[in-house]
Amino acid sequence: MILRRLSQSLKEQNWTAIWIEFILLVTGVFLGMQVSNWNAERETRRKTEVFTERLKADLRNEAFFYQYLIEYNRDVLVSAEKTVNALTGKVPLSDEQLLINAYRATQYKNPQRFRATYDELISTGNIGLIKDQKLRLTAMRIYNVPSMDSLAQEGVKSHYREAFRMSIDNDMQRALARQCGDRYVTRGDYKAILNAIDYPCTLDLPKDEIEKSAKSLRSNPQFVPYLRVRIADIGTRLFDMTVNNSDIVEGLKTVTGAQP
Repeated sequence: MILRRLSQSLKEQNWTAIWIEFILLVTGVFLGMQVSNWNAERETRRKTEVFTERLKADLRNEAFFYQYLIEYNRDVLVSAEKTVNALTGKVPLSDEQLLINAYRATQYKNPQRFRATYDELISTGNIGLIKDQKLRLTAMRIYNVPSMDSLAQEGVKSHYREAFRMSIDNDMQRALARQCGDRYVTRGDYKAILNAIDYPCTLDLPKDEIEKSAKSLRSNPQFVPYLRVRIADIGTRLFDMTVNNSDIVEGLKTVTGAQP
């Protein structure tokens, strides 16, 4: 409409009308661009708020499982050290306690990861929507440092775990898992992770069965060197997670308010 009137005014050389129509045209274009920019900015703010809250929620879960892995593997490490000390004669253990600690030294925990939001931000090139630099850097660290996954992989591939499974009767292994295995932990329950595997237990099995399995452990020369590797691997990963990656621990605490 404005363009048609402007064209007519040009034909009639009505300069006053031309200037009015031109100003109206420029003003309309400007306002249209401003409205478009306002809408784009509003949508960007909305996306920033949504993704920021989603990322914080994911990191709260990551913080819990990060700490869970640390506490869990500290307990596994204690059991491994008790076992190797018993097998080398440094600290005596009863046959039952030897079996329990030897079994717990085989255990590992797969980390649950919550990275859907981060992966979406990276794949779409929208990581810049996260304006909180501490939040953004913490996410980049937790999702790209392999310590959590390496800890689980080394556990499942452990030669000690394999040797234990090969040496101990399956009925005994089932009894150990049933009586002294991992306790269920609800996500977010920080208190429960402190005794998920380190708690008093008994096998309630005939003495001769316990003695037979313990003898299998004591007589196998492979167990001590395999345990030493297991102890070294867990110790290295725990050092990575608590000391080398202390910035991750602090970052998770800061951006999520989660317990350290």
